[in-house]
Amino acid sequence: MRRLFPVTDETAAQASGGATEWEGSSGVCGTRAAHVPAGATALVDREWSLAELATAYAYPEPVPGAPRPWLRANMVSTLDGAAQHEGRSQPISSAADMRIFGTLRALADVVVVGAETVRQEGYRPARARADFAEARRAAGQGPAPAIAVVTASLDLDFSLPLFTSPLVPTLVLTGAAAAPERVAAAEKAGAKVVVAGEGTGVDPTRAVRALADLGHTRLLTEGGPRLLGQLVAAEVLDELCLTLSPMLTAGDAQRIAGGPAVAVPHRFELASLLEDAGFLFGRYRRS
Repeated sequence: MRRLFPVTDETAAQASGGATEWEGSSGVCGTRAAHVPAGATALVDREWSLAELATAYAYPEPVPGAPRPWLRANMVSTLDGAAQHEGRSQPISSAADMRIFGTLRALADVVVVGAETVRQEGYRPARARADFAEARRAAGQGPAPAIAVVTASLDLDFSLPLFTSPLVPTLVLTGAAAAPERVAAAEKAGAKVVVAGEGTGVDPTRAVRALADLGHTRLLTEGGPRLLGQLVAAEVLDELCLTLSPMLTAGDAQRIAGGPAVAVPHRFELASLLEDAGFLFGRYRRS
């Protein structure tokens, strides 16, 4: 992998005869020289460490006193705009994409996901990873992020490991008018039900605030498209980590964000851009 943006100049060591990558220190699965100055030596196929990835994707430093929640999304899309193939994102992903996926999870306090995505993708509890254990302890985080499922109907299989055997209790975000028997079933399975809306549905702004009140300020959402569309419309999304997959699928698959269009398109700024095997990994922040 190589960094395309921001451009960095790492030729100082090369000028003195050192063997240093040019445009190569940001590779995830392996570096490739974008340009090698005369007399320089390019190193290839150096895999980034997980610590380097964590630094590249670090959340903004919290403001002392009253840390503000930061909500980032991580999504993948094909060249023709498909967010899934046959209902799942895995067929349009790659090894580098999954490595970044794991890093983003390891940095988060909580992973927010829609109920339909839980059902389609077969979500399991987030696992503890030894490579990130010390960093999470230093940041005051638990061994793994909690999973927070956004659902109006609570039409979920509460016998799944996501609810019965997570390292940290799974959260269920729903509305105040949710069916009491479904709320009871979720709580009986060990989930913590969080009310984040007045009706049956969830209000995105209230959901972000409720998670922050629980101490979760480093938020990550993995969709699906309907949930991401709601977060975009509510203007609570701070950052989008988008993998552009060099694939074409045609068909009628969903885009990364669905639902009603916003009145005025929201402008985001490119923060970084990496490349590996034709996959582009963009990081965009709200302007």
